[in-house]
Amino acid sequence: MTTPIDHAAAVAAETSRFVTTVRTADPATPVPTCPGWTLSDLVRHTGSVQRWFTVLLRQKLQEPPRSRDVELHLPPTPDGYPAWLAEAAAQAGAEFASVDPDAPMWAWGADQHARFWVRRMLFETLVHRVDADLALGLDTDIDPVLAADGVSEFLTNLPFAAGFAPGTAALRGADRTIRFTRTDGDGDWLVRLRPDGFGLDRQAAASADASVRGTAADLLLLLYGRLDRSAGRFEVRGDDELLARWTANSAF
Repeated sequence: MTTPIDHAAAVAAETSRFVTTVRTADPATPVPTCPGWTLSDLVRHTGSVQRWFTVLLRQKLQEPPRSRDVELHLPPTPDGYPAWLAEAAAQAGAEFASVDPDAPMWAWGADQHARFWVRRMLFETLVHRVDADLALGLDTDIDPVLAADGVSEFLTNLPFAAGFAPGTAALRGADRTIRFTRTDGDGDWLVRLRPDGFGLDRQAAASADASVRGTAADLLLLLYGRLDRSAGRFEVRGDDELLARWTANSAF
């Protein structure tokens, strides 16, 4: 049996890596994978999201929040942001320890339980940690087990993301399919586009209209727009126009 992932512990580990990466870096460094952002923008965004999710968990909301405003307590200058991000993760960790992950709770995605927010916080943090690595020209890596879980999390929740990812409304089709296959372990995801929407097809067919094969980490970065399918790291087959439509409309 697969060992369950400790998403709370992974949030702490990924944030620690993030903080270590940016602690001595120039806050004004551009982040190419987040056009228009600097490292200070990236850290501020990640810490803000962590604090907001922590508030949601603390309140155990049962309906969509009316506001995203939270007390951020931002440092006066960007050189204080790394420590501020570490503090956000510590606050989140304290909340994780006190909340029942199986507690019913509103979430914008498929899983209407508190655990949704812990898992979502992990991949929000992990992807932006990678953004920081790339901005600084550092070698980056993602744990393959976490990456595969991230692919599942992304593809499971994307059909529910129209509120902030309006392009997903264009992901329609007359029974068109895209397969994403992991090459460094178990992992195969078939997305089916229907006239009324799209989503994962749990009864994976033998073939698909388009397919992309790559490591779990590369697939995760592809889905988040950090890698292009034309990179030599993927084996791409089938309907390239369908893949182009997916890429153009699945921005998260």
